[in-house]
Amino acid sequence: MPPRRRTPVDAGRAALQACRAADFTVDRSTLATAVRYTLEELATVAPGRTVEVRVPPFGAAQCIEGPVHRRGTPPNVIETDADTWLRLAVGDLSWEDAVDAARVRASGQRAHLDGLLPLRSLTL
Repeated sequence: MPPRRRTPVDAGRAALQACRAADFTVDRSTLATAVRYTLEELATVAPGRTVEVRVPPFGAAQCIEGPVHRRGTPPNVIETDADTWLRLAVGDLSWEDAVDAARVRASGQRAHLDGLLPLRSLTL
């Protein structure tokens, strides 16, 4: 079952377009909406609860099918900043380049999004 959306699709797409048009230097509210929308897109494209993707302070999403984590710190965690996350989500930055540049912190055997990013549903 796909996750429940908290960010309206139209608002999320508009925020993401505004971010891309301004080279990801927008007000905090627009940035937060774009991040939350793209995290929800990831959870829709790769449903599951094996990997937790965190983009503090704006949001987090669980994704990818496999063993389910229920309590404490998940074994597979990916964390990055908003700018890096959005660039990964739309394809302006590759997963490999982000990891090599230490722009992504990933811990756990399944903590990778290679092959899922960019999110094809975000073609604008």
